[in-house]
Amino acid sequence: MIVEPITASEDEDLRYHEWEYTRRIEVDERGEGHLGYVHLRAMGGSNWTEWAENYYPVFDRKGLIVDARHNRGGNIDSWILGRLLRRPWMAWSQRVGNAPVWNMQFAFRGHVVVLVDERTASDGEAFAEGFRRLGLGPVIGTRTWGGEIWLTSSNFLVDRGIATAAEFGVYGPEGTWLIEGHGVEPDIVVDNLPHATFAGKDAQLEAAIAWLERKIAEEPVPDWTPPPFPDKSFDYR
Repeated sequence: MIVEPITASEDEDLRYHEWEYTRRIEVDERGEGHLGYVHLRAMGGSNWTEWAENYYPVFDRKGLIVDARHNRGGNIDSWILGRLLRRPWMAWSQRVGNAPVWNMQFAFRGHVVVLVDERTASDGEAFAEGFRRLGLGPVIGTRTWGGEIWLTSSNFLVDRGIATAAEFGVYGPEGTWLIEGHGVEPDIVVDNLPHATFAGKDAQLEAAIAWLERKIAEEPVPDWTPPPFPDKSFDYR
């Protein structure tokens, strides 16, 4: 039998999957099924699917953690923020069968928090800053990487190589430049210290769970109980 070792990048990917999976399991167990967890590795094309696979199974929970730590960036922040901005205004109820479902479909009704760290980069930073500015919830963790100048990657040289250069800066309605060279300052600063992290602790995730549990206790997410069905019968007497 010939055994071929996996590559270093494949080993790194497996370790990352294990890290992500254990975060989700911890949220499920600590939250007793009332909290959801979605991790976004980046903000590229494949991460649309990553969002859908992880968000839709937990969209009806009372609290949600969106983990943007280690996020490598991309360009789908507006798409995800748009999903989180959706608000239900009515519910559909069947006389028999499934439980009521609300419209807008798959809108999240509970409390949300975003996790960031010093390796959250580019569009992951734009997502975190937008999440906070739109009033969706707090950002927890450490100050992000600080790189929010966008590129089109269209400035080809004669040999078809690319010399990248800053093209698009980001500024807010108040007239100040955002993120580039500094990063996103979290609302709640929590650092994962090296020795504790090596021992398996995740202080940032624990802080997010604690914040959601406290918020749910202070501002419970009410169930939408359908009213009694109307009596549409006729009196034939």
